[in-house]
Amino acid sequence: MAARKVERDKFRSTMFVSRPSLPRVRIKKAGPGRAISAIYCRIMSGPNSPSSPPTFSKAAAATALATLPVSRFVHAASDDTIKIAMVGCGGRGTGACVQAMNTPGATKLVAMCDVDDEQIAKSLSSIRAQHHDKVDVPPDRQFTGFEDYKRAIAEADVCILATSPGFRPIHFEEAVRQGKHVFMEKPVAVDAPGVRKILEAAKIAKQKNLKVGVGMQRRHQPTYQEAVRRLHDGAIGDIVSMRVYWDGNAREGKERLPGEEEMRYQIRNWYYFTWLSGDHICEQHIHNIDVMCWIKNGPPVRAQGMGGRQVRNQKINGQIYDHHQVEYEFADGSRCYSQCRQIRGCWPSVSEHVVGTKGSCDLVQQRKLFQITGPNAWTKRLKRSEHGHQLEHYPLFRAIRENKHHMEAEYGALSTMTAILGRMCTYSGKKIEFADAIKSDLALVPYGEELTMDSTPPVLPDAEGWYPVAVPGQTVAM
Repeated sequence: MAARKVERDKFRSTMFVSRPSLPRVRIKKAGPGRAISAIYCRIMSGPNSPSSPPTFSKAAAATALATLPVSRFVHAASDDTIKIAMVGCGGRGTGACVQAMNTPGATKLVAMCDVDDEQIAKSLSSIRAQHHDKVDVPPDRQFTGFEDYKRAIAEADVCILATSPGFRPIHFEEAVRQGKHVFMEKPVAVDAPGVRKILEAAKIAKQKNLKVGVGMQRRHQPTYQEAVRRLHDGAIGDIVSMRVYWDGNAREGKERLPGEEEMRYQIRNWYYFTWLSGDHICEQHIHNIDVMCWIKNGPPVRAQGMGGRQVRNQKINGQIYDHHQVEYEFADGSRCYSQCRQIRGCWPSVSEHVVGTKGSCDLVQQRKLFQITGPNAWTKRLKRSEHGHQLEHYPLFRAIRENKHHMEAEYGALSTMTAILGRMCTYSGKKIEFADAIKSDLALVPYGEELTMDSTPPVLPDAEGWYPVAVPGQTVAM
């Protein structure tokens, strides 16, 4: 505990300083998981690899694997009903649960966990309105304690993990420890130690034959799949550069309620605290960053960038920036220019663009228009039926029922780490190598501590109620 306190104090004093006035490769269908595992192993076994990082200990992994037997196949032995537990009952968790229930075959929601009992009630009402016959969550399976996620997970065959992202690694670890299949929302972590936890748990999940889905829904939309397949097949030649955007509006921050505990306030206003959301470059822009990594068959090798807070100048805006711009460099020398902004009244774009030696490709969400120019010209509109949030659940539940391989945690973790790398660069103003970033021991989340609403959060406001915000050139970000 003393060592963790020292690390947390170090974080508080260095992470934020003050408030501001690879050549193209064609991938076969079964190949990405193996390719991603190879990328990860190569990064972590490089010359700068830590000598004995605890989260990568083979002995520890073996011990964790041995804590429970390999899970029973799929679901309850009495019938083919797949039991679902929700951990995190906000809008995205509720939506994911309904979409899981929309998949073919019998499903049943049997447990819910959220630190806000009103949120559970709201979510339960919404789900019952759409799938009344698929809900069996009596009061004794409605959990509200910080550690109650373990009890909710124990009730189910499949866990939907949709709390604020800072908690995702510990929830995923527990689900894998208990031998449960998982659907988890993006991003899967907010810091490098969390990413490593996800990757190590994914190894154990594969050994236990568990199926894992991650909320990167573009990878399940047929038009996106066709576009990326054409790029991998050389439709525009060798990729020279890319641009990815999520420029749009912002959600409002939340005012503190009278007498509200600091921990409860930060969780309720989670989007505005980096230890909970990762900043919007991780929480939202990760979708476009993931497309970049998908097209390039892996993460970049380094990055540099800039960002700041132009309009987020109220106490309810917590810590996060309102704009980031990052230049990612890949091993083959190609670059991607990443931009995300949450400022009202500005030019909006949610899109990805690729330039090659034989043409270009534009994937524009607002216009639902995807096209390739050049000798291999192609145009296709994103169909209204390509609802990625729904489509991502079909292969997961089919894999569970048919006992087929389904593992999205690895690419989910590496895309998450790429977004974290971008934030490290914008917060610090430094150029940072991916291989160094993923080995960082700077944890934003107090892993290993049992939290309650009376616990002290990793960041605190000053005497005037302002939270620390990163200052490039001063902030230590890794």
